[in-house]
Amino acid sequence: MTREAFAQWASQGVILLDGATGSNLMAAGKPRGVCTEQWVLEHPQVLQELQRAYVAAGSQIVYAPTFGANRHSLSDFGLSDQVREINRRLVELCREGVGSTVLVAGDLTTTGKMVPQGDLTYEDLLEIYKEQIESLAEAGVDLLVAETMLGVEETMAALDAAAAVCDLPMMCSLSLEADGTALFGGNAVEAMVTLQEMGACAVGLNCSVGPDQLRSVVAEMKKVARVPVIAKPNAGMPVISESGEAIYSMDAEHFAEAMLDLVDAGASLIGGCCGTTPAYILAMRKRLEKRIPSAKSG
Repeated sequence: MTREAFAQWASQGVILLDGATGSNLMAAGKPRGVCTEQWVLEHPQVLQELQRAYVAAGSQIVYAPTFGANRHSLSDFGLSDQVREINRRLVELCREGVGSTVLVAGDLTTTGKMVPQGDLTYEDLLEIYKEQIESLAEAGVDLLVAETMLGVEETMAALDAAAAVCDLPMMCSLSLEADGTALFGGNAVEAMVTLQEMGACAVGLNCSVGPDQLRSVVAEMKKVARVPVIAKPNAGMPVISESGEAIYSMDAEHFAEAMLDLVDAGASLIGGCCGTTPAYILAMRKRLEKRIPSAKSG
């Protein structure tokens, strides 16, 4: 997909993203502490059933399960030399599951190790992201998304890397607090202004908190936005059970109602993060059906 085609399609109304992947894989039996990407390749039916359910619920963009498939994160499992192979196989798995009627986004995220919090420099991140993005582009994704980013500067590195190796449109979403601040520096407004100037096709937030806490953040981003605003929050704030399981506070109907409020505040690419399921996407679709473009473009 070209950047122009994405912009034209996204200008037509509200676009539905998918919901959570990680929390649903855990619910399906993925153990803690294992390499998620490797586990998905060993249990492909779990991922494909989940993504097919998202498409049936109304998702128009599905994120490939390549979240941590970068050299640095894979090194924790002795897989740093398999970046291209793992990204290729995961994209193929995703595409096989959802077909060609929806867009597949190549997913990448923070390493959590950018200085001063860690030992990776901007240049280090640039090379890490270039390798993964080049692998995703070769695998045939329709677009890219850098999500759950912890700061504006590391997101800039991902955008710079994308521009260096491909022409795919790239969405960017940061994990922001309810006051709009990011853990590794910057805030919602700074993110929108900086990242759209660098060429991001959409900018927004995901993870961290529930949609009921984010109206003012979305509204502030919308004031300075020249690109669509992304909202992909958690299903409320989690409570940790005695067994260590995260229990999220918002059911699908309450989540959808709160997301409608975010759409009214300016969000137009919407989905869910931790704790959400296909039922959450379906609940949003039912409320927004007349505002959703019927098909992908270009």
